[in-house]
Amino acid sequence: MRAASADRSPGTAAPQAAPSPSQTPPGTAPQQSFQGVVPPERAAALGREYQAKLGELWRAALQVQPGERLPEIVPLPAEDRRFRGAAWREQSFHSLLLQSYLLHASYLNSLAASATLQPEDLRRLQFMTRQYVDAMSPSNFPATNPDVIARALETEGRSLASGAGNLLADLRRGRISMSEHAAFEVGRNLAVTPGSVVFRNELVEVIQYAPTTPTVHARPLVIIPPCINKYYILDLQPSNSFVRHAVAQGFTTFIASWRNIPPALATLRWDDYLEGGVFATFDVAKAITGSRTINALGFCVGGTLLACALAALAARRDKSVASATLLTTMLDFADPGDIGVYVSEAFLTAREPALLAGQRLHGGGLASAFSSLRANELVWNYVVNNYLMGRTPPPFDLLHWNGDSANLPGPMFAYYLRELYIRNRLREPGALTMAGERIDLSRIGAPAYVLATRDDHIVPWRSAYRTTQLLGGDSTFVLGASGHIAGVVNPPHPPKRNYWVGERLPEDPDAWLDGARSVDGSWWPHWFAWLARHAGRRRKTAPRLGSEVYPPLEDAPGRYVREAPG
Repeated sequence: MRAASADRSPGTAAPQAAPSPSQTPPGTAPQQSFQGVVPPERAAALGREYQAKLGELWRAALQVQPGERLPEIVPLPAEDRRFRGAAWREQSFHSLLLQSYLLHASYLNSLAASATLQPEDLRRLQFMTRQYVDAMSPSNFPATNPDVIARALETEGRSLASGAGNLLADLRRGRISMSEHAAFEVGRNLAVTPGSVVFRNELVEVIQYAPTTPTVHARPLVIIPPCINKYYILDLQPSNSFVRHAVAQGFTTFIASWRNIPPALATLRWDDYLEGGVFATFDVAKAITGSRTINALGFCVGGTLLACALAALAARRDKSVASATLLTTMLDFADPGDIGVYVSEAFLTAREPALLAGQRLHGGGLASAFSSLRANELVWNYVVNNYLMGRTPPPFDLLHWNGDSANLPGPMFAYYLRELYIRNRLREPGALTMAGERIDLSRIGAPAYVLATRDDHIVPWRSAYRTTQLLGGDSTFVLGASGHIAGVVNPPHPPKRNYWVGERLPEDPDAWLDGARSVDGSWWPHWFAWLARHAGRRRKTAPRLGSEVYPPLEDAPGRYVREAPG
């Protein structure tokens, strides 16, 4: 999901420095001050500890002999890949630079953690402090990164020239390249599962995929992907296409391909996404297959839209959805994780009038905000590799998709932020009205398969777990390894990662994890087996796609997925 964020969050201050000049190591702190935020006695203790370790480091640096290494005053975390080069440890100057940086970073993070603020403000301060600390890493500057210097000497400066070219190309493109730009193309080697567009309105195209088995389950599968991204995250290359694997299991599969919102549609509302998107896709799938019931799957914000649609159907006593699958979906927004630093009442108050008037939320701003949640991996890693080292990033389909963003209409996004993220009213029975119905998640009686991923930085797994306590039907909860995207796009072959399953669903997610068992490999076969129990008997495959009412309009992947944000 690329959820609640925009270009900048008013009220999110830059990280501040130490509490008073007497306690601040000279020249080491950000521009502002932690004064009045951190208790003076705590700040003084941290300052003394910092000064003592800094003195220890410099004494060691002055006494080190040629060929000796400086001691590690602050150990480098094993998962930190910024300083893997041997020069950071073997060269005295760079070792001193690294240890000084790690010591200063630890000091600032400790100050931020000691602030006496409300939880929301404390999280924001800690986040912005980490942003400052990550940006100031010596690995990010050519003069202080020994690997950059060595490569420039080795290539006689060609690496720096190539890096400058990469930077200019990315400036024209408007984003940092995370994958080789020309390596992938939708319809050529991405989103190539055979199928047809069988319906189109101003908001979605509905794609029906061609069956590959002689018989199929009677009940079709309808997929609602996130509307903030292109649908093909679930149909990447043939080897890791979730859609292709589902079709191979005998599921007649439909997917909604959301429109990249142009200015003419900038006033669409949340209800429009339910009526013209989710419900329209349901109706098409039922009409083409002749089935009165369907199985539905939603991914991230697509899962949130799906749950809202199911609650509206429940209010109408409509039981046409026989099962629901929610992948990395948040319905209880009490703890939205780090993305919450960009979502505040102050931010929305400042932006809401323009959003409600039809200002679009541009996908590029969302992509940047989400990348900042893991800045070292998704920002600075590419700054160093692309611009300082002069390398081209290798082809990577997930990261190519990550940069292929989409726009959202302002009123829809404003509603999503205010009612779900800020007020957290979706979890309250009857608090919201959507599609003309009072929304009560507990009235959703269909069995649900709820997947979260353990390292998800967008939908924290414990927040996703709360879905099991909100829905009214039987729930199956599965926790996948890895993060928001890689944990979902995890095909069975080659086997990698693992997932956790547990029968009991206690209120406490950590109690669930304590009783869960780990299973090697992909969670996909586990879900296929679960879905087959709700998919009805198998019947002979239909000879063609679409129907008389909904004839094929063009081959998949259709035209909406190719639209660039404008």
